[in-house]
Amino acid sequence: MDSKFFETLAALGTENSLDTEVMIETVKSAMQKSVQRMYPECKESIRVDIDPEKKIFDVFLLQHVVDDEPINHTEINIEEARTIDPNTYVGAILEHKLDISKFSRASAQSAKQSIKGDLRDINRDRILDKFLCKENDIITATVMQVEPGRGSATLMYDKTELYLLRQEQIPGEELKEGMQIKVYVTGIVNRNKKPIIKLSRVHRDLVKRLFELEVPEIFDGTVEVKSISREAGSRSKIAVVSHDPNVDAIGACIGAKHSRISAIVKELGGEKIDIIPYSENPAEFIANALSPAKVLKVDILDEEERTCVAVVPNDQLSLAIGNKGQNAKLAAKLTSFKIDIKSDASVPADETTPETEETAPEQPAGEVQPESAETAPEE
Repeated sequence: MDSKFFETLAALGTENSLDTEVMIETVKSAMQKSVQRMYPECKESIRVDIDPEKKIFDVFLLQHVVDDEPINHTEINIEEARTIDPNTYVGAILEHKLDISKFSRASAQSAKQSIKGDLRDINRDRILDKFLCKENDIITATVMQVEPGRGSATLMYDKTELYLLRQEQIPGEELKEGMQIKVYVTGIVNRNKKPIIKLSRVHRDLVKRLFELEVPEIFDGTVEVKSISREAGSRSKIAVVSHDPNVDAIGACIGAKHSRISAIVKELGGEKIDIIPYSENPAEFIANALSPAKVLKVDILDEEERTCVAVVPNDQLSLAIGNKGQNAKLAAKLTSFKIDIKSDASVPADETTPETEETAPEQPAGEVQPESAETAPEE
């Protein structure tokens, strides 16, 4: 067999990230199918030998030696058999070596298509085996290339090429070749053909998984993440609660000298993270969620409709609403409440505490609805 065959075999293995042994089995299977089409009655009588070290590639038809007329290709007359092997005898199994070069163009094309099909199936199964357990989790991948203009990035994870679309990258971040980044596997589509691994760095659960990696108390369930809201590249809010009275949920998330929270912020390119103490009391939880603004009181208007009014000091109104309404939006998503934010100067004096009386000019109130809010699943 021409050595080019084995060079092509090795190249195919490298291209598809497959071991030589797997490629050999793939070619054997394809050749057996091709020969079976030529000799349909010989399904169990075909052997393919491939040895890349000795450069051997042979196809044999195994035939019973008979002394009368053969009924089909599974048999061969003793006289013809002795022209192949003079020492054969009636009742023996003759290994009849086929001349591969004389295979028809159709047979060669059939074998080629079979190999391609087998490779697709192998690649599909390999990708599914590798990523099914990674779905809804994070992986660490290496940036191999960033497409100029469009900004989509080619990543490499465990010898598999993956693609991170520009819209799934953190706004403002600049990926460079050789960088190692953490990405969230949001799902696998087209599973029955060529699986596509969907990745994201903007998904809110990326933040949750990063906290699980950095905070042992979250990983082991001592501290629970109740909900997350996020505007990727800008700010996230994460509500946590401790199930151990001796463990401070916020302190565990921050870590000694801010080590844990700093590692997460660095991975997210400087994105700000507010750690909010969760409360079963909706009013208290909403007040916490509007941090860093100080909230004087929260009135739950309709718990079923999840609407409320939050009253803040007049000089805290802008802080509560945030730049372009960001703080209020994140609080609404975190709590799943429609929050109407008002300053104490805009409500009657008897509806606020004495400390709410301010002399600053009144500012317009803001109402934020959490229609797009997603609450992280309880652990």
